[in-house]
Amino acid sequence: MAGLWRSYQVLMTKYPWSVQIVTAGSLVGVGDVISQQLIERRGLAHHNVRRTAKMMSIGFVFVGPVIGSWYRVLDRLVVGGSKSAAMKKMLVDQLCFAPCFLGAFLSISGALNGLTVEENIVKLKRDYTDALISNYYLWPPVQIANFYFVPLHHRLAVVQIVAVAWNSYLTWKANKM
Repeated sequence: MAGLWRSYQVLMTKYPWSVQIVTAGSLVGVGDVISQQLIERRGLAHHNVRRTAKMMSIGFVFVGPVIGSWYRVLDRLVVGGSKSAAMKKMLVDQLCFAPCFLGAFLSISGALNGLTVEENIVKLKRDYTDALISNYYLWPPVQIANFYFVPLHHRLAVVQIVAVAWNSYLTWKANKM
């Protein structure tokens, strides 16, 4: 396991953008597999591989690039590694970025699931508030620790490790019709 982590760190140093995107897409896919198998209890015979592929594509094309870029912007907006800076980053992240990101994620997944604009709006009205409240239970403490202890190029990886559980919830929420 330590060798795998070292290899990941070497790759992250050489190719941070690519590794962040691949990590995000892969872990969104893992979250969907966990969602289908443990939350929805579909079993392997009824696993929706197409849904997992859609969720992974959202991870590769949306989650990885958007969150990776956001952390760079946030690091320029709030400079420093103090406890105060970590708290400010968490507040900006959770009050400005998280609500927009969740809305976009749920909308994109709805569109990929074939929902019409009207159906997507109804689904957002039903699910968005629950997802945002759940977000506020999990992410503020994770983000304070992440912004205080973790170097910029590893933040997305830390978030994605925690996000395996979050992605399981979010993919369940996004795909619940």
